[in-house]
This record gives sequence, structure tokens and C-alpha cells, in this order.
Amino acid sequence: MTETGLNMPVQHRLSNHPDWGYLLREFYKTYRFLSSGGSDQIRGHQRTVREAISRVSKSNAEVRFNAPAHKPVTAHLKRALNEGKEERTAPLIRAIESVQDHFIWQYGYERVPRGLDRTFAYAEICGPNGPVLTTDIILGVVLFAPGCTYPAHAHTGISESYVCLSGSVSENHQGVYAPGSMIFNPPEHMHRITVSKLEPALLAYAWTGTHERLANQKMVFSRKRS
Repeated sequence: MTETGLNMPVQHRLSNHPDWGYLLREFYKTYRFLSSGGSDQIRGHQRTVREAISRVSKSNAEVRFNAPAHKPVTAHLKRALNEGKEERTAPLIRAIESVQDHFIWQYGYERVPRGLDRTFAYAEICGPNGPVLTTDIILGVVLFAPGCTYPAHAHTGISESYVCLSGSVSENHQGVYAPGSMIFNPPEHMHRITVSKLEPALLAYAWTGTHERLANQKMVFSRKRS
């Protein structure tokens, strides 16, 4: 394998990078063994996620590494990972830790509300933007600083789930989600997330939808009416 220039990405296949294959396996196991709580809709989403991960793995998907990027909130990542090792989510936490040096932390919004740029960021693991390239699904992790409020937003044509890996969050002030619990947001569902004031929160996420929706999803916060 050769690099085609100092600023050009190096391209490989998933089989050349076993740590990324193990990470996808841990995502699969998480969506296999977490309870659906008796919900047919959640169970169907979990199955869709697993089937997409299987396709990515069997296809020996391309892996593309670009320069890693950090955001202010990643100062809390070490704490979030360490806390997660004490939870039932520890296998996925360890798999994330093994590849974290390649993460490109980003905001995903053209305009980020004041203060959110220091308390939130996400890193895509698998999807149209890589590092594991696919149009079948988007997988990633999102990190919140203590006390973060993630404003209300929705995703058009996208089913979204979060798995809490460490810390605790509430969505729409309806229940508290601790490590090992799942939040499911069907398409167009408006949701707002608040985070414990004492600890950061690290969540894994999965987006499912059509190839076109996944490739062109626009992340937009709702606006308060005047």
C-alpha cells in the first residue's frame, strides 16, 4: 500500500484493519442483545441495523482515513471512555477506544448554537463519509459535555437510535437513559437531549434510511417561534 500524496487519503479494505472489523462486530452484538422492550418498531430497527452491518462486513468495505480532527468537547472523551468500561457496554467502549485516534470529530451543522461548539461533537464510524465507507447505514458516536443541552431537531426520512455507553441523558424530559439503554427516534420525530451535570455522556448511534437520505441528510435545529 502506498500513499498518493501527503494530503491525500490512504485507501484500504476492512480486512486490512481488524480493529475496525471488531468495532463493527461489537455494534452488531449491541443491536442483537439489547432489549427492544417489547416494541415491534424498535425490534425491526435493530434487525435493519444488524442486516446493514452484515452487508458492510461481508463486502469487505473500503476504509478511508483522513486527518483526524478534535473539538473542545473531546477533552471529556478519556473520562467518558473510562466510565464506560465499568458498564455492560464495556466491549463496545474498548472497541471504540482502539480506533479513536482516527476519529474526525465534527458538528454536522452549518450554524452551531452558541456554546454548543464546546459541549458537543460526533464522529462517524461507518457511512457515506467513512472511515468505513458504505451507503447502507450510518454508525457513529456522539459525545456530550456535562450539562449540555442538545437543541430540538429531527431527521427527515431517517430512523435513529442512540445507545448510551456512559453517563446519562434525558430526551424530551421523558425518562433517564443510563448505560446499556436505547433511545429510538422514528423519522421526523422532534427530540431534545439534556445531559447530567456531573459527567459527560458518550452515545453510539445508528441511522437507517434510503441510500439517498443517508447521503444527503441535512441536520437542522428547530427555530423558536417569535
